[in-house]
Amino acid sequence: MRTKQIGAAEMAPTRGGGGGGQQGDAPVAALLALLRRVRVEWKWLIIGLCVAITLYAAVIPLVFLLWQSFLTPDTADKAAAFTFGNYLDAYGSPETVQLLWNSLRFAFGTAGFSFVVGTALAWMNERTNAPLKSLFFALSLVPLVIPGVLFTVSWIMLGSSKIGLVNLVLQHWFGLNAAPFDVYSMGGMIWVDGLHYSPMAFLLMSAAFRAMDPSLEESAMMCGASVPQVIWRITLRLSWPAVFGTFLILFVRSIESFEVPALLGLPAGINVFTSSIYEAIHRYPSQVGLASSYAMCLLLITSAGTWFVSRLSSSGSKYATMTGKGFRPRRMDLGPWRWPMAGLFIVYFMLILVLPLGVLLWSSFQHYYAVPSMAALHHLTLDPYRAVLNYPNLWRSVWNSIVLSFGTATAIMLVTSVICWIVVKTRFPGRRLLEQLSSLPMVFPGLVLGLSVMIFYLHVDIGVYGTLWILFIAYFTRFMPYGLRFNTTSMLQIHKELEESSAMSGASWFTTFHRIVLPLLKPGLVSGWIYIMIVSIRELSSSILLYSPGNEVISVVVWEFWENGQYVELSALAVMFILLLLTLVMAFQYLAKRFGIKEN
Repeated sequence: MRTKQIGAAEMAPTRGGGGGGQQGDAPVAALLALLRRVRVEWKWLIIGLCVAITLYAAVIPLVFLLWQSFLTPDTADKAAAFTFGNYLDAYGSPETVQLLWNSLRFAFGTAGFSFVVGTALAWMNERTNAPLKSLFFALSLVPLVIPGVLFTVSWIMLGSSKIGLVNLVLQHWFGLNAAPFDVYSMGGMIWVDGLHYSPMAFLLMSAAFRAMDPSLEESAMMCGASVPQVIWRITLRLSWPAVFGTFLILFVRSIESFEVPALLGLPAGINVFTSSIYEAIHRYPSQVGLASSYAMCLLLITSAGTWFVSRLSSSGSKYATMTGKGFRPRRMDLGPWRWPMAGLFIVYFMLILVLPLGVLLWSSFQHYYAVPSMAALHHLTLDPYRAVLNYPNLWRSVWNSIVLSFGTATAIMLVTSVICWIVVKTRFPGRRLLEQLSSLPMVFPGLVLGLSVMIFYLHVDIGVYGTLWILFIAYFTRFMPYGLRFNTTSMLQIHKELEESSAMSGASWFTTFHRIVLPLLKPGLVSGWIYIMIVSIRELSSSILLYSPGNEVISVVVWEFWENGQYVELSALAVMFILLLLTLVMAFQYLAKRFGIKEN
C-alpha cells in the first residue's frame, strides 16, 4: 500500500491539479492502451508496406510503358504530345511484318531446337540404361550459369565465317573453299540460343520422365512395339502437359532474348523486337515512344505464352500416371546402342561446355585473338588478365554487382515471404489478385522492364535515376516472381496450428512470424536467395538501359569490352566471371544440401 501511495503522490503533478482524479487518469490510460496496441499494429504496418512495395513494383512499370507509347519524343525545343503515331510507325509499315516474322521464326526455331535436344537427352538419361548418366546430370547444371552474352561471344569465336575455329577446322579437314557455317544468320542465331536453353529443356523434361509410371511403356514393348513407337505413342503423349509447358517456357524465354539478337542479328541486318527496342532507344533523339509500342506487342506475346502455361498446369490431371499403387521405374535396355548414346552425351557437352569455355580460355592468353596452333603456343601471355585487373571500372563494377545481387535477393525473399503468408495462410479479400499482380513481372522481358523503369524515373524524379537504386528497383521487379515461387513451396508445408499455438501463448504476430514462420521457411528462403543472387549478378538485358558511368555492373563491363573490340580482355574477364559464378553454384549446392527442402 505504501508503494501505491508513493506512486500516486509522484503522479499528482501530472494530473493537472488536486481535483478531478478520474478525469486526469484518462490521458494516461489512453497512452498506455496505445502502447499496448503498438505490437499488434506492427502486423498491419509490415503487411501494408510489403503489399504497397509489391503493387508499386508490379503495376507502375506497366502503366508508364503504356502511357509512354502514346507520346511523341520530348526534345529541347518541343514538348511531348499525345499521339497514335508511334503505333502507326511501329505497325503500319511492311518492315514491321518482317520484324514480327523474324521474331516469331527466331522464337519458334530456338524453342523447337532446344526442346528436341533437351527432351532427347532427358529421355536417354531417365528412361534408358545409357552409361555416364549421373555425370551427365551433374554437368547439365554448369551451362545454366554461363551468361548469355559470354556464351554468344564464345560461339562467335567458334562459328564466325572468318575467324571461327570450327569453320577453319572443317575447311582444313575437308578442303572446303568457303565456311560451311555462319553464326551471323538466322540459323546461327537459333543454333546458339537453342544450345544455351537446351539444359533448361533437359531439366524440365527429366522431371516429367522421372515421375512417369513405366508400366504402359512396358506393356507396349511386350506387345511388340518398337522403341520409336513407344516414345511417340506412349511416352510423349502421357507427358503432353510437360511437353507443351516446356515448349511454351522456351518460347517465352527465346522471344525475350536480347544477347543473341544484338550480337548476331544486328550485324547481319536481322532485326527482332528486342534489338529494335534497343536501336530505338539509342537513336537521336531517343525514340522512347516507338520503343514502348514495340514493347507492348512483345509484352502481349509473352503474356499469352505465360497464360497458356498456367492454364495447362491447372488442367493436367487427366494425364496423371502416379497413383496410390507404387511403382519402380525401369530402364529400357538399349543393347548395343548404349555406348553410341553415351557418345551423344559427349558430343553435346563438347558443343555446350568444352568448346565455348575452351575458346574463351585460349583467347584469354593471347595478345590478340589467334587460331590455336603450335606457333600461337609460343605467344601465350597473361597481359589480358593484367589489363582486366587494371581496368578502371572493374572493381567498382564487381562491388556494384555484389551489392545489388545480395540486396536484391534479401529484399525479394523477405517481401515475398509476407506476400506468400497473405496468399496461403489468410482469407484476406483480394489475396488472389495480389498473387496475380506479384507474378505480373514474369511476363516482362528484361529489356522491356528496363525500358519501363527508365521511362517512369525519367518523369518521376525522386533521385534514383543514374544511381544504383534504379538497377536495384529493376532487379527487384524482374525477379520478384521467382522469390514468390520459392517461398510458396515452403509456406504450403507449414501447418497453421503452429501459428495458432504461438498466438494462444500470447505471442504477437511479429514474434510468431520471425520466430516460427521465417525459420520454417528456411529451405525456400535459402534456395531462392542463392538463385536470385546468381541470376541478378549476371543480368544484362534490364541493366543495359539503366546503368550510368560509375554505376556499371559486371555484365555491362563485358558488353563494353565487346563493343570496344577488346576480345582477349573480354575472354579473360569471361573466364574469371564464369569461375565466380561456378563458385556461387557450388555454394548453392552445399547450402541446399544443408538447409534445403527435405522430403519425408
